[in-house]
Amino acid sequence: MNWGRYVEEFHGERAGITERVLRHSTDRGGDPYDWLLAAVPETGRVLDLACGSAPLWPTLGDRHYVGVDVSAAELTEARRAGAGPLVRATAFALPLAPGSVDAVVCSMGLMVLTPLTGVLAEIGRVLAPGGVLVATVPDRRPLRRADLAVVGGLLAALGSGLGYPGDRDLRRLPALLAQAGLRLDGDESRRYRYRLGSRDDADRLASSLYLPGLPPSRRRRARGYLRALSLAHATVPMPIRRMIAHRPT
Repeated sequence: MNWGRYVEEFHGERAGITERVLRHSTDRGGDPYDWLLAAVPETGRVLDLACGSAPLWPTLGDRHYVGVDVSAAELTEARRAGAGPLVRATAFALPLAPGSVDAVVCSMGLMVLTPLTGVLAEIGRVLAPGGVLVATVPDRRPLRRADLAVVGGLLAALGSGLGYPGDRDLRRLPALLAQAGLRLDGDESRRYRYRLGSRDDADRLASSLYLPGLPPSRRRRARGYLRALSLAHATVPMPIRRMIAHRPT
């Protein structure tokens, strides 16, 4: 499976879908972007890696900001929102000088950027000494007991699990960060809630899932399952993992 090609085609067809889902996911009065931004230093130069539609730009845009993504469609969405400067480039060859940024942020991207060692090496290269990496990825926990039926029903409808090519690497993150000259400072997960208040909410969530090779009939079944849940205004758990690392001085 060529995940790089799949993800680029996916976002070419669904630009902005990840932002729309995460903006609708809440915990403690905020969304996953708020949680990521809470760990970003208030000053300095920022690289928004795999920036997508640039949902972080409204907060970071008054800084020395640059957004990088491989998807032309996502960058078009970001420009429509007024974000910039933006560069179309791969995470494995960042068009930045060594030590040129003080923070790298990456929202929901590291799990599909493989091999992760190459991405972390580039992050370590462009970070200045003392610079910070803050990243979020999907997680499997924490879940509540009531969540198990909702998640189990969705997986049964799909007929498969939800996984990413970088899952194995993310399980050994401290060692991989060390290879890139970075040190892990924080690693925790939080349960966000995606409320199915309408049929549109259900369709948006179903469309946001990375499901390479899934038969269309299975995707329709999953969409129907989520639509049924929306009639009861049910909640789908969205566990998110946040990782914080820095480049020692």
